[in-house]
Amino acid sequence: MCACVYVFALCIMMNDIGKKVLNFTHRLTETHVGCRLCKRSIVRAGDVNHDGQLDFEEFTEYLRSHEKRLKLMFRSLDRNNDGQLDVGEIQQSLHNLGVDVTLEQAAKILQSMDKDHSMTIDWFEWRDHFLFNPLHNMEEIAQYWKHSVMLDIGELLTVPDEFSEKEKQSGFVWRQLMAGAVAGSVSRTGTAPLDRLKVFLQVHGQSSDKGNVWRGLHAMVKEGGLTALWRGNGINVLKIAPETAIKFLAYEQIKCLMRGSKEAGTLKVQERFVAGSLAGATAQTVIYPMEVLKTRLTLRKTGQYSSVADCAKQILQKEGILAFYKGYLPNMLGIVPYAGIDLAVYETLKNAWLQRHTEGSPHPGVLVLVGCGTVSSTCGQLASYPLALIRTRMQAQASVKGAPQLSMLTLFRSIVAQEGVVGLYRGIAPNFLKVIPAVSISYVVYEHMRKVLGVGT
Repeated sequence: MCACVYVFALCIMMNDIGKKVLNFTHRLTETHVGCRLCKRSIVRAGDVNHDGQLDFEEFTEYLRSHEKRLKLMFRSLDRNNDGQLDVGEIQQSLHNLGVDVTLEQAAKILQSMDKDHSMTIDWFEWRDHFLFNPLHNMEEIAQYWKHSVMLDIGELLTVPDEFSEKEKQSGFVWRQLMAGAVAGSVSRTGTAPLDRLKVFLQVHGQSSDKGNVWRGLHAMVKEGGLTALWRGNGINVLKIAPETAIKFLAYEQIKCLMRGSKEAGTLKVQERFVAGSLAGATAQTVIYPMEVLKTRLTLRKTGQYSSVADCAKQILQKEGILAFYKGYLPNMLGIVPYAGIDLAVYETLKNAWLQRHTEGSPHPGVLVLVGCGTVSSTCGQLASYPLALIRTRMQAQASVKGAPQLSMLTLFRSIVAQEGVVGLYRGIAPNFLKVIPAVSISYVVYEHMRKVLGVGT
């Protein structure tokens, strides 16, 4: 009799689990989370004997332990102990994890779990939402918007990400930055010909024999062969690491000064913009001589310089140390529109996505993140491009035979007078052409490196 009852109970449990598995599969489709990732996450958490599989006992034990963890999490978020999570508690929990959202945005997140449309989440709604979800806590949900995808399209003027103290202490920060640096190196190397063409057209674009994409490419290949298309790439890759590290460290120090305490809350969007711009200016000031070297090496003719050191030596001997800061002013002025527009567009796109997705999961898919990052960075570049062009011409002036040494304003007036406003956008075509391949390469390598370095969720 007891055996029969046991078998009957087991059948009921298996049937219930079967329904949950079906619900699990449906939930995967709803949340746009890859099935393979979910399975790996659950198997890794519940595989007690480490045989790479979950048997019935391991699976039920996983459910029990995971439910306990969810219960503790729910209680910690339920600040007024009424058994319900409201919009304010969702907003506060995300704020504590380093993501500031409006009440409206918090409401969108809440609605994705609120099955009875009561505008609150009870324990059962919370449990059902997360029981078969690979995201174990609110912090992991926050990561989707907290850490943007590090897309390298040739500039590092974006506002840095926010990191919690736990992430800094665990080494997560430097693994994340390293993944971004490697991705940027591969991406820049892959799109180096288009980058060199952009610089070439910025300086020589007014020449009738070099004034468009095809003529510019032909002139470069004719002068130095196919390998000439990668001139200046070495120094361009080399400056990624110091620029990224200096910008991050400066950003953290500026944040502390602005907040007055390391334990204070996260910065608002406007404060992030100011801190990010100042951090970018600090990093650019330190590594700016490398920017000048990159421009000179990119524009060099065959045999002009034997190495980076030789280039630096010749500039120092012929032009003096101040030559390493030619174009510094327009470069600094370009940081503000780039960083400001990039951050504003990204926040606008993020908010638009949250407003349109009241149902289903509050976290976006890969295409949403990549799309937001690409559009925001491109808009930032478009706004700051005239200043970037003036910077490049000032850096290159001494290397162009017979070119007068003009100041920023004089050069601006000269370009507008001789070439019109369109002259301020010379070379923008190859700059836009490289966006899609740069983003694609950068994202693929970045995701691979995150897995290698153990950063991925």
